[in-house]
Amino acid sequence: MRPGTRASAASGPASPAASGTRGNMQAQEVLRQLRIPEFDDVRQYMRALPSNALMGVGAFAAITTFWFATRPRALMPPCDLSLQSVELPGEERARRSTLCPENEYLTHYYSDALTMYEVFQRGLRVSNDGPCLGSRKPNQPYEWQSYSEVSKKAECIGSALLHKGHSQTGDKFIGIFSQNRPEWSIAELACYTYSLVGVPLYDTLGKDAIGYILQQAAISTVICDVADKVRLILDHGSARGGTVKTVVLIEAFDDDLIKLASEVGIDIMSFKDFEVLGNDNHQTPKPPKPEDLALICFTSGTTGNPKGAMLTHENVISNTAAFLKMTQATLKADNTEVLISYLPLAHMFERVVEVKCVCACAFFLHVFCVFLQVHCKLSVSDVHVSYLPLAHMFERVVQSVVLIHGGRIGYFQGDIRLLMDDLKTLQPTVFPVVPRLLNRMFDKIFSQANTPMKRWLLDFAFRRKKAELLNGVVRQNSLWDKLIFKKVQASLGGRLRMMITGAAPVSPVILTFLRAALGCQFYEGYGQTECTAGCSMSMPGDWNAGHVGPPLPCNIIKLVDVAEMNYLSANGEGEVCVKGPNVFKGYLKDPEKTAEAIDQDGWLHTGDIGKWLPNGTLKIIDRKKHIFKLAQGEYIAPERIETVYNRSDPVAQIFVHGDSLQACLVGIVVPDPDYLPYGLRKKALRGLILNCVATRK
Repeated sequence: MRPGTRASAASGPASPAASGTRGNMQAQEVLRQLRIPEFDDVRQYMRALPSNALMGVGAFAAITTFWFATRPRALMPPCDLSLQSVELPGEERARRSTLCPENEYLTHYYSDALTMYEVFQRGLRVSNDGPCLGSRKPNQPYEWQSYSEVSKKAECIGSALLHKGHSQTGDKFIGIFSQNRPEWSIAELACYTYSLVGVPLYDTLGKDAIGYILQQAAISTVICDVADKVRLILDHGSARGGTVKTVVLIEAFDDDLIKLASEVGIDIMSFKDFEVLGNDNHQTPKPPKPEDLALICFTSGTTGNPKGAMLTHENVISNTAAFLKMTQATLKADNTEVLISYLPLAHMFERVVEVKCVCACAFFLHVFCVFLQVHCKLSVSDVHVSYLPLAHMFERVVQSVVLIHGGRIGYFQGDIRLLMDDLKTLQPTVFPVVPRLLNRMFDKIFSQANTPMKRWLLDFAFRRKKAELLNGVVRQNSLWDKLIFKKVQASLGGRLRMMITGAAPVSPVILTFLRAALGCQFYEGYGQTECTAGCSMSMPGDWNAGHVGPPLPCNIIKLVDVAEMNYLSANGEGEVCVKGPNVFKGYLKDPEKTAEAIDQDGWLHTGDIGKWLPNGTLKIIDRKKHIFKLAQGEYIAPERIETVYNRSDPVAQIFVHGDSLQACLVGIVVPDPDYLPYGLRKKALRGLILNCVATRK
């Protein structure tokens, strides 16, 4: 080594003063080369400015700093939105979610919530025994039952069922025939607590179908809410010698009903008396296993008798977990979440969301849990409004998501016309909706923009919010929210954080507008009862409408050829088939129908036609089963015709029927009671004016 180098090293590092001097000289040289004034020059220049100018510069700096600190930030998606699913190796061309490992399904979200019973127990713990189920009377606030109160009542009802002879190995099917209310969920939890199986019933099935279900499942005990439903069961019992032996009635009843029931060998008890019976004969809970049946969900088919889809605890938990996994980063749930229950509890979608609140972050009970994990972490502060029928899995899955996080479920008053009042009182944070309600909201908003100026302002505000939305920004505090959309948001309670739509297709135009106007995370899902509730769902951060998202992490999806309709899987089109732990175990006592739905490889055939989009999302484009020929050889897809007519204001529901032996279609229309009076008045007024004109002539 050279001596000079050793000497330099021995002399030690340069002093801080020397280093600072060299740094200043270098900085001054750079400023001179760039022709930028030195700091001392800038300081002297600023001193020379008048006070007004200095105040302006300071204000500008403050505003700029505030904007950078508070500017809207896009939600971070859980994956690359340009590749939301990947194709698996093999000839089947099946695709899986990018959120789950290769060749693995998401089966649960929390290791301590593997069954519906454990979901509720987890919700009880994480909520610190907070409020659980709430209901209200007209013009009254919500009254809440705590988690421990609900748990105690469920144990009493379950013990009474065991005392009546029900057991996991014997008579295990319990009918629940009621509108959404706390007793519905308590009865369901009672079944889970003692490894029994709930069988939801609902009015729209019809008298004959309900009688068939009671016979098919050999149901001996039914829990009803009102006397009219009891009379329907009594009619079935007297006409067919039914299996029902006990009816538990929630509302008050008279002696005449008891007499009618005794004539057909049916014992009627009040819900409170049944609870007392269980308390006097209390038994230790007998929790189920994941592979045990959780419920039988009967679906009304287009022809023939309803089919009872057998769903296990693993089915529901996996579906819930998938939803939580997908939304875990954007929606942080806790026990302040509030859910308003209005979807039928006999539907699985409502029940999965309910589970999420109970456990404070469990598996959408497999599907919805996966989604909420990344973007929608619910908590005990979340509230769900339950109004969609609990007889359907859509509502049941939503409730599961809420319960698993210790959230609250508020039930509507039972009258859909009072739903908006319930929303304002409850102020839910979680709101599942069906497309029909979205159509009404959309039409009402635009009907109030009844002048060219109002319509222009609404359109301009929407375009500004849509631009933010497409950049991933979801918020309710923009200028346009405060000026234009605040009233719309307040009509739904003003606290919404998450909305989910499913059960039927929704117009992309309507979905995009409401996503922008409501300023909350708004997801669209696709599925059916046979896959618990959902099999695909839009990804957080992807707010483009027109698709139903990638496969959920609890299942994989493939498309199979439908040659007669010219849909080929090689072109990325075909019948949607689903495989995973959320797929049901078959139809109750109907192996033939089960074989038609699930093939030998375990694939559920949905009957819907789908198409893969370039970003790995699924788009539903047609229906395989609902197509037929008329006598002249013309193919007809009645659902498309129904969709067109449903957009008409006077139409509440429509059914289009065709026969291959006939040359035309038949339509049955149910008028919209809210619109019809206005329409009739308008028509009557027009007729009166014409008569007056004719008289004058």
